[in-house]
Amino acid sequence: MANENRVVLKMSGEALASAASDETIDAVTVERLAKEVAQAKSERDLELAIMVGGGNIWRGATGEEAGIDRTTSDTMGMLGTVINALALQDALETLGLATRVLSAVQMAEVAEPYIRRRAIRHLEKGRVVVFAAGMGNPYFTTDTSAALRSAEIEASILLKGTHGGVDGVYSADPKSDANATRYEHVSFDEVIAKDLRVMDLTAITFCKDNALPIRVFDLMAPTNLRRSLLGEPLGTLVS
Repeated sequence: MANENRVVLKMSGEALASAASDETIDAVTVERLAKEVAQAKSERDLELAIMVGGGNIWRGATGEEAGIDRTTSDTMGMLGTVINALALQDALETLGLATRVLSAVQMAEVAEPYIRRRAIRHLEKGRVVVFAAGMGNPYFTTDTSAALRSAEIEASILLKGTHGGVDGVYSADPKSDANATRYEHVSFDEVIAKDLRVMDLTAITFCKDNALPIRVFDLMAPTNLRRSLLGEPLGTLVS
């Protein structure tokens, strides 16, 4: 049974970078996101796990297009997520939050191995858990990894933070279609039938099969992360 106070936040690696900076990881951006997490933790009895992507460092599909073996390229992307997880951990701990990075690829010197019961115990003790290296397998996105971990740790909801200025799920691409409208609520079946591109199809069908709701919101707008962690109905609910 899902724990109502336990949530998983999925953020892309690009969210840790800045369009105004040449840095792969922008310290100011990471600090702002960490502060909003700390504020939410201080205001709510929240058990928070974060799945971070690695697209600011490496994308497996991009590497494959350049001639790199897909399995190798995806593994490189997993290592990129570990770098992001460590940056996020440092920012959170600077603010006084206890954190643990749990990696699906074993690297004992920098992160704990992902073990479901260990992750749950950390959450019960009030620590922020940062999942790294996806699920440890090539061909699966960190969206799908976030869905899997959410189900494993019995989270009540998966929060999908977007970084491209889109504040939810739309009937069409709002950047190219001025008539696109945002849904406040949309069903899994409608997302699949209309190919609404909330997350990859594997993640969507997994969430549908496991009755795991997803809230899609604009991660980069100031205060949005804090508000979504506090349970405010931002963006679009997919259920």
